[in-house]
Amino acid sequence: MKNGKVLSVIMPSYNEGAHIRKNVVETWETLEKVWGDSFEIIVVDDGSSDNTHAEALAASNMRSRVKVVHYADNRGKGGALKEGFRNAAGDYIAFLDADLDLHPSQIPALFKVMEESGAQVVIGSKHHPSSALKYPAHRRIISRVYATALKLLFKLPVRDTQTGIKIFKAEVLKRIFPKVVCARYAYDLEILANAHRLGYTIAETPIVLNFQRVAKWGRIRTRDLYLAGMDTLAIFYRMYFTRHYKGI
Repeated sequence: MKNGKVLSVIMPSYNEGAHIRKNVVETWETLEKVWGDSFEIIVVDDGSSDNTHAEALAASNMRSRVKVVHYADNRGKGGALKEGFRNAAGDYIAFLDADLDLHPSQIPALFKVMEESGAQVVIGSKHHPSSALKYPAHRRIISRVYATALKLLFKLPVRDTQTGIKIFKAEVLKRIFPKVVCARYAYDLEILANAHRLGYTIAETPIVLNFQRVAKWGRIRTRDLYLAGMDTLAIFYRMYFTRHYKGI
């Protein structure tokens, strides 16, 4: 990295044993072309029941600057990201889904927007007019409805909180993560709502999404929608009624 700072890419993983080794190596090779040796990858195995941990370790033996974090209990994607951040040494922190539906080649574009705009947070957005999406219609509808609800509840200056590629200045997460409660469904919202409340600038960029997931975090069930809604209302309650985040 030209400014001498380091990028940490956190890849939360759950039952990705069939793909994680290849995807970590592909991510490493993509980042190395841009950042040289000024980056690290942190793979967090979120209590997988398959061989994700072993395959992630194999990837770390193939490439330098790859850390593998593992724990036995399944904490949810938000919990995995929080654990990854505890192990991150970078000045900039990127979130990247381990299935690579969002390819790591898009990370430099997010970083460029951060540098040029002065934003402390840059997120990929499915609702950006320039985004290219291979994405089921029912998920588009759900995403639009949820985005509208968030705009009404939190007055966020962004159209999409849930896309799995984001980059932060580390100081933002260092300040916010200790107060984050959500581990599964609305952790993105909890982070971004607090970043906005604290006055950080959040920018959106277009993405290329090649949706391939049929299980794991990619499948939406009625129960998931209910729990996501409850998490969202709980964040609203903590923010505006109990003042849980006041001490940040």
